[in-house]
Amino acid sequence: MLVSTSRKDLIRKFKALGYEGPFSGGKHQFMIKEEHKIRIPNPHGSGEISVSLLKEILRQAGISDEKWDAA
Repeated sequence: MLVSTSRKDLIRKFKALGYEGPFSGGKHQFMIKEEHKIRIPNPHGSGEISVSLLKEILRQAGISDEKWDAA
């Protein structure tokens, strides 16, 4: 089950899933794994990444909820 997460935990989990970075580029940092390039949200307000934004990021990366929870 997905829950809101901090930017720090988002980066940690992407690294656990084999992504490298974050790298600076344009308005947002990004992480790379093979042909996937995922933009990392900038920190805002509470610092929490909402469930809806997390779902969109995972959809773009092709990562299932189960795989994310296991990372």
